[in-house]
Amino acid sequence: MIDLYTFTTPNGRKVSIMLEEVELPYNVHKIDITKGDQFTPEFVAINPNSKIPAIIDSDTGMTVFESGAILIYLAEKTGQFLPSEQKSRFQVIEWLMFQMASVGPMFGQLNHFKRFAPEKIPYAIERYEKETLRLYGVLDKQLSDKEFICGDYSIADIATYPWVASYEFQGLTLDNHPNLKRWFETIQQRPAVQRGMAVPA
Repeated sequence: MIDLYTFTTPNGRKVSIMLEEVELPYNVHKIDITKGDQFTPEFVAINPNSKIPAIIDSDTGMTVFESGAILIYLAEKTGQFLPSEQKSRFQVIEWLMFQMASVGPMFGQLNHFKRFAPEKIPYAIERYEKETLRLYGVLDKQLSDKEFICGDYSIADIATYPWVASYEFQGLTLDNHPNLKRWFETIQQRPAVQRGMAVPA
């Protein structure tokens, strides 16, 4: 059994989508980051960095934090969504790291400065919106001849989808990136993705 510590953020939803896709049973522990639940001693013992998501796997006794690490762990545990052949495997890992290092941080900063910052700073909004649109372009090009980011559906797609799903929240559109829009709409229809996006209820 997996214990999932999560909240309604793109990083949290990556893991709930993955758990739904691989059909592993799991218990949800809602960590309300708007109320500071992530700073309780109980959660800090699970993740010293006080960030969601995190999991505890009772089958192995392992605790894993950082969403990308969790996706790799679950992929290896189940043998799904991460190829075993070296070249294909590292292509998926490359694009997973692209999401972790570029998509998440840049989209997250745009969300913050556009929607949550107490003071609207035009320079910051313009900078992160421009970078977000550039990353849309990178993904659009990658998807120009593929159904999914690395050809087959993988943890690279699972990691990236919840962040792209925030485009309306960011006040943006996918209309100028038709390959990305097609990819988004394809993944949006997956039942496991729909279930995972609704966690925690």
